[in-house]
Amino acid sequence: MITLRGVTKRFGDNAVLRGVDLDAKAGEFLVVLGPSGAGKSTLLRCMNRLAQPDAGAMTIAGLDAMSGSRAADLRELRRRVAMVFQHHHVVPRLSAVKNVLTGRLGAVSTWSSVLQLFRAADVTLALECLDRVGLEHKAQERTDSLSGGQMQRVGIARALAQRPQVILADEPVASLDPHTARQALGYLKQACRELGITVVCNLHQVDYAKEFGDRIVGLSQGRVLFDRLPGELSDAELHELYAGGAGRAGHTGLQLIEPVAVEEERKTA
Repeated sequence: MITLRGVTKRFGDNAVLRGVDLDAKAGEFLVVLGPSGAGKSTLLRCMNRLAQPDAGAMTIAGLDAMSGSRAADLRELRRRVAMVFQHHHVVPRLSAVKNVLTGRLGAVSTWSSVLQLFRAADVTLALECLDRVGLEHKAQERTDSLSGGQMQRVGIARALAQRPQVILADEPVASLDPHTARQALGYLKQACRELGITVVCNLHQVDYAKEFGDRIVGLSQGRVLFDRLPGELSDAELHELYAGGAGRAGHTGLQLIEPVAVEEERKTA
């Protein structure tokens, strides 16, 4: 479902991705762990072409995601690949169901999208997606009346309404309390399992990664340090990821974020 080989990305003199190899199969929940500045967000943005990689190969949801440059190519890629962001990006004045229906815009005509004209089947799908995240009873309520955790669940429902083959989730629970975060990740994992959607989820929280991830990839300074099953991940590898990655071949001279800084970020997330 996802194959990346040698993906690189620079912003000026800053090499953010340094030859990333990554694989994920259909229905897999893959967690990418790493400190701030590791390149996690850039990796996801390259995968749905919000950012253009400089080199490498990417096959995502059956598409060559590296070379397709036509508007139609990008539209098809983004139809098959949905995004869930750290900040929910809902439209506050719209109801929850109308926010979810925006996930169907790629499947309707331009005029229908402008006039917000959706088929009955799309409305039914949107309600089903809200039900999947436990919010069907909030369907007609304005989204700005919902809690932060509920808004993020609306964002997940919107991604599901797109009927994607892949969901890219960039720190989707960073601003949520632990109970709400586990609830949101649980809904995402369940949808992944039941619908066969491949999920690539960036996280800082190691405990969430072990709890929800089928596999965990460690990314540091734009390179993959490890690719492990949750039960195989060692404390030494985690220490290297957050503190000592510069000691591995290919990292000489690179300075990683201090563990204290990472811990402070987790406390404030």
